[in-house]
Amino acid sequence: MRGVTGRLMLLDTASLYFRAYFGVPDSVKAPDGTPVNAVRGLLDFIDRLVKDHRPDRLVACMDADWRPQWRVDLIPSYKAHRVATEHESGPDEEEVPDTLSPQVPIIEEVLDALGIARVGVAGYEADDVIGTFTVRAEGPVDIVTGDRDLYQLVDDARGVRVLYPLKGVGTLQTTDEAWLRAKYGVDGGGYADLALLRGDPSDGLPGVPGIGEKTAAKLLAEFGDLAGIMAAVDDPKAKLTPSQRKRLDEARPYVAVAPKVVRVADDVPLPDVDTALPKAPRDAAGLDALSARWGLGGSLHRLLVTLGG
Repeated sequence: MRGVTGRLMLLDTASLYFRAYFGVPDSVKAPDGTPVNAVRGLLDFIDRLVKDHRPDRLVACMDADWRPQWRVDLIPSYKAHRVATEHESGPDEEEVPDTLSPQVPIIEEVLDALGIARVGVAGYEADDVIGTFTVRAEGPVDIVTGDRDLYQLVDDARGVRVLYPLKGVGTLQTTDEAWLRAKYGVDGGGYADLALLRGDPSDGLPGVPGIGEKTAAKLLAEFGDLAGIMAAVDDPKAKLTPSQRKRLDEARPYVAVAPKVVRVADDVPLPDVDTALPKAPRDAAGLDALSARWGLGGSLHRLLVTLGG
């Protein structure tokens, strides 16, 4: 990927197909009656994103492991409430709506036939794949996700921004450092520390008890980063209230391991893939067969016209 420039768009694919699934009626079905609302919704999303933002390169980033064991080993509660089935060997299964699970392999087949790069790496979440592509990119990067965790990658100097869907993908919040500072009082690099201190019930991250978002932002403004805050705990002259000092001191075991869990990995062994936006399908015959079987109709046709334009 080195030496490849142009605007790179990274899709947090599961985040987008979940939104498509809940945003498109389940009355949208294939000829055999199988719901394909997530498939068609995702194709419509990609069509709109390519039309509106004109990336030169596009990668659909996948969760090869939505709850990596190395994160669970550090914080056992990590995403624990979302486990549907535990497996002794291999990743646990995530709780997913019954009619969404069968659509995921269809999505993967359609993306492959289109020629859109699709990357998931064993032992890592899509966030980690996105983080690694972002660090390696030599041009601007648009990250499309409904997961605020990825705000930590925002970097104005490198042209990295997050496009956060507010309604479908027609209305996107463009998250840059100015927006982060106005909303949270931190820049991209500080967002991971804010999230770590605040905690995140949706991911099973406890945070530091009694340290909410506003307090975390104030502490980061005062002491610079997580290391600065923890150094202040040991400095009797530092401007911490007695309760803040006590809570942070008691949270040392969590604070010691949480950064590795909260921060996205940027050293994932990515496969060598062609990230160029395809002008024509990689497998036209296969795509025709998928379209006929699953009734992809106008959603696929519109995307093909956009890609070829």
